[in-house]
Amino acid sequence: MTRRLRLGAAGIAAFTLLTPPGAFAWGANGHKLIASKAVETLPPNPNLRPFYESNRNFIVQHSTDPLDWLAKNRAAERRNHIVMLDRYGKYPFDALPRSYRAALSKFGKLKLEANGLLPWQIGVYSEKLTIAFRLRNWDDVRLLSALLAHYVAEAHDPFNTTENFDGKLSGQPGADQRFGNSLVDRFSLFFPVRPNDATFISDPTDHAFEACLSAHSWLEPILLADRRARWGLSDYTDEYFDRFYNQAGAIVFRQLSDAATDVGSYWLTAWNNAGRPALPSR
Repeated sequence: MTRRLRLGAAGIAAFTLLTPPGAFAWGANGHKLIASKAVETLPPNPNLRPFYESNRNFIVQHSTDPLDWLAKNRAAERRNHIVMLDRYGKYPFDALPRSYRAALSKFGKLKLEANGLLPWQIGVYSEKLTIAFRLRNWDDVRLLSALLAHYVAEAHDPFNTTENFDGKLSGQPGADQRFGNSLVDRFSLFFPVRPNDATFISDPTDHAFEACLSAHSWLEPILLADRRARWGLSDYTDEYFDRFYNQAGAIVFRQLSDAATDVGSYWLTAWNNAGRPALPSR
């Protein structure tokens, strides 16, 4: 039985077994970098920016909480970090409705969960943060801002949008880790991460789908860069990573920057949709 058939037949349980233990997308350092940079995207509004600046350390620290959830309960949590778009036909994957109810009616819960719920997870946490702002529950605002930052960042990792999530289907096992984790860990001090100013998002779930589509479009260039960087080498040496950085580093910069922009935009949107409440200074 092929790998694809096993996943389709057994759903989430099989997917859990087939996912390598370390395949956690950006990794802790990437998520922390994105969350920290997102604070800088917020407008200098006295009711918003100071709150996030004073809580930056808390938000950065807790932006990796879902990685701990993955380690503890992989079957239940992994589906929230991915959406395997290429299981729904060809780009731009119009076969997959963006409305969760429509997608559920068309494909059923088992298939949706096996293929990933990431865009809808972002929509859910965006609404949760909006409610926390509206209720002026500042502890929840802090924590939900961190968790939303995590899932928004996940939407910008190309390997979270494909069934080739670990590179094995293209004969490049570990490509996801080399791109989203190793490059960040090795070269983050040299990353020119420059997010744009946060903007209002009219439809959080639809915007999440667009982020996933954009990320997915970078898969082939990344996989090609990975193959080229390995040419003539017997292992993934320092020379390999130098080559990979030179060829794929610009994609990492772009995705990290876009992720930080989107995180700030989701925070701004939730605050705006809650009626722009006055926030405490801390």
